[in-house]
Amino acid sequence: MYNNYKSVRKSNLSQINNFIVDLGSPSNISYFWNFGSLLGLSMLIQFMTGLFLTFHYSANVSVAFDSVIHIMRDVNNGWLIRYAHINGASFFFIFIYVHIGRGIFYFSFKKMMVWFSGIFILLFLMMVAFMGYILPWGQMSFWGATVITNLISSIPSLGEIIVFWIWGGFSVGNATLNRFFSFHFIFPFLVMFLILIHLVFLHVYGSNNPLGLVGSYDKIFFYPYYVIKDLFGFMFFMITFLFLICFFPLILVDSDNFIMANSLVTPLHIQPEWYYLSSYAILRSIPNKLGGVVALFLSILILLIFMFCKSKFNSLTYYPIMEIIFWLFVAVVMLLMWIGANQVEYPFYTLGQMLAFFFFFFFYIYIYFVNLWDSLLD
Repeated sequence: MYNNYKSVRKSNLSQINNFIVDLGSPSNISYFWNFGSLLGLSMLIQFMTGLFLTFHYSANVSVAFDSVIHIMRDVNNGWLIRYAHINGASFFFIFIYVHIGRGIFYFSFKKMMVWFSGIFILLFLMMVAFMGYILPWGQMSFWGATVITNLISSIPSLGEIIVFWIWGGFSVGNATLNRFFSFHFIFPFLVMFLILIHLVFLHVYGSNNPLGLVGSYDKIFFYPYYVIKDLFGFMFFMITFLFLICFFPLILVDSDNFIMANSLVTPLHIQPEWYYLSSYAILRSIPNKLGGVVALFLSILILLIFMFCKSKFNSLTYYPIMEIIFWLFVAVVMLLMWIGANQVEYPFYTLGQMLAFFFFFFFYIYIYFVNLWDSLLD
């Protein structure tokens, strides 16, 4: 009986088996490696809750805001689905940032195609989340869309034409909302395709580990060892997630978005969701509009520079000075989030410029110190 099961598993389900069951994984990977599977669970939650929300949402400026209220008040468990979708996005980005941070600390960028595909997934997810933030058609949704899409007008010659094309008119309106709703629905399918490519590359290269050891001499099967470990992570996440939904569902939501969009009333302080605040702070720290837009995109794309980093070791544990600077960098990113949530005034503007400088300088320091330390050990 068992032999028959093994033969079926090896023949008909060989690809799935190699992906999940008999996948060779390093025996010493920690819970920091759980965040990849947690991202997969988050993606599933966002996809399913988003699908159910589309059943009752209306992408029209006259009824979009009311349709969200309808979901909350009249649809059975509509409040649960919407709060799960809103807070699921926040958890998604928490996991993404920890996942990237772990990759920087443990030199995951050496697996070049895995890192490259991961950065593109991040870019698409940021676009999907931005377009989703517009859909409730509250004050911050409307003005956030106006401010962010207006940044494209800084492109010489073609900027304004592109902005009008995105808007579908001469201002953010019904055509804009319809387009963003369509893209917000269709882009997750592209993201899932990119995630599949990301996983294929990961399984080709293999996972790294805290010691940075290279080779396959100390690997164990993914099932049951890491399946159980992932399930423990899922359980802990779901408890935290449900606690937040049931007791503090609006803790990460801007209060201005409870007011219906009004093009005649500008909020005192326009800001994006918390997971964009660090990039937003960098954008605001550059006095020039085009320079700010370039800095905004570079704050994400600069992660690709790690692909050119060469080192003898595969963990910052072996680079003690750089390990301290890495945690300083984490603190700087958090401070940039705080700066982005504040007004553009003294001292926040000056602090933002200093922190933005350190943010970009960190990537140079990282590669320089790694090479310096390697040369000292020769």
